[in-house]
Parts: sequence; C-alpha cells; structure tokens
Amino acid sequence: MHKGTAIKRELKQAADAAENVTNSRTLELLARAGFAASGILHLLVGAIAIRLAFGGTGNADFSGAVAELATQPAGPFLLWASFAACAALALWQVSDAIFDYNHLPTKEKAGKKAKAGAQALVFTGLALTLMSFATGTGSGGDNQKTASDLTVAVMQAPGGVALLVLLGVGIAVTGVVYGIRGLKKSFEKHLAMPASPTARTAVTVLGVTGYVAKGTVLLLTGLLIAIATLQAHPEDSTGLDGGLRALRDQPFGIYLLAAVGAGLICYGVFMMVRAKLAKMNR
Repeated sequence: MHKGTAIKRELKQAADAAENVTNSRTLELLARAGFAASGILHLLVGAIAIRLAFGGTGNADFSGAVAELATQPAGPFLLWASFAACAALALWQVSDAIFDYNHLPTKEKAGKKAKAGAQALVFTGLALTLMSFATGTGSGGDNQKTASDLTVAVMQAPGGVALLVLLGVGIAVTGVVYGIRGLKKSFEKHLAMPASPTARTAVTVLGVTGYVAKGTVLLLTGLLIAIATLQAHPEDSTGLDGGLRALRDQPFGIYLLAAVGAGLICYGVFMMVRAKLAKMNR
C-alpha cells in the first residue's frame, strides 16, 4: 500500500515537472515562432499556386514549400529554425491536450483536447518535413505520385478502403469547419486583438480570407481522397498539390486557383500575425 502511494506521488511529481516545462516562457516564445513558420509555409504554397495558375511550375504543397525555403539564402538555418519552432508548437499543443481544459464540462473538454491533439499532429508533420529537408533526405519531387502510391498501399491493407474514405471525409469536413470559422470570425476569440480599429480590421480581413481559402483547399483535398478511393482510382488521390491542380482544370479554374493562392498568402500572413497576438496563456 505504501509502495503504491509512493509510486503515485512520484508520477504526480513527474507530471507536474513536465507541465512546468511546457508552461515555460522559452517554450511559449518558440511556440509563437511555430505559428510564424507555419505562416511562411502557407505563404509559399499560395505563391506556388498562383504560379501554377499562370502556367508556372512547382509543387503546391508543404513539401514543395519547404523545398523552396531550402533554396533561399541561409536555407539550412531557416530549415532548422523552422523545425525547432514547429516542434515547440507541437509540444505546446500536446501539453494542451494532456494538461489543460480539465475544468470544462466533459463534452467541451473532450472537443478541445481532441482539437489540440490534432493540431499537435499537424505541426509534428510540418516539423518532420522540415527536418527531412534540413538533413538532406527530403525531396520536392513528384508529390502527386507519392500521394497516389501511398493511397494504393493503404487500399491494399485490411480495412484500408474504409480508412481512406474516413480520412477523406474527415479532411473535407475540416475544410468546411475552417470556412465556417472564417466567415463567423470565430478565430478572433483566440487573439488579443490590437486596439487600433485599422489594425483590427486588417487582422479580421486576413483571417476571414485565409480561413476560407484554407477551408477550400482542405475540402478539395479530402473529396479527392474519398472519391478516388470509392471509385478505385488511387491515381486520382493526389494530395494538396493535386487538389489545387484539379481546381485549375475547372471552368474559370485559372482565376479560381489564383484566388485560392492569394487567400493562402493571406492565411500565411495571418499566421505570422497570430505569432504575436495569440492567447497562449492557459
């Protein structure tokens, strides 16, 4: 009995120590930088999308964006700095998922913890992509083929078809949520909005435009995955880059793709602003 109590006490002390580390000012500053790093990547994806709309080349996804970041002056430094920032933000979100929201009602607590966990996965993915390029193992090559090959592999696994359909639907629903969040301006409650009316308006415009654009891209990407899986055409499941290229092939697609690219640039700028204005305190 005494031994069990001692173990519980040690586990509690370890958990408290971990929470103190994740609440540190240093980690908060790095996590804020993670929003800025994400913003830069979204800005690059948007720029590539606009380039594609007018006949240019490039891969309009995060691997393509990181590849372009690597070509900039001080590329290795930018890659490692962005990796550290995104990893810190992922850790911050993990801390939210584990330690925070416990005072809320069960349903609301579960929703917020799940959202924090999902965000942790997103920023972990960005961090791993950045690290792969920083270490020289990443590639900005044919990401459409990579996405298609991955879809084929998952489809051949037991339960793979159902998993892919659920994944596609989940991404599409997330896109709708992003769009609604933008139109309702609900992102504002997570920001310490500036006092200047002009600055507040600018932040709101960036947020609304950016969230709607990102929601559109996620919706397209999710639908491509689900439809390609249901029709047994895995070659049509081409990820973010494929979703944007599919948009270009629609009537007035050049203009639609350019508009979405501009919206992603707005989202990127918004994320960089969020690095300063985000409410990080628990």
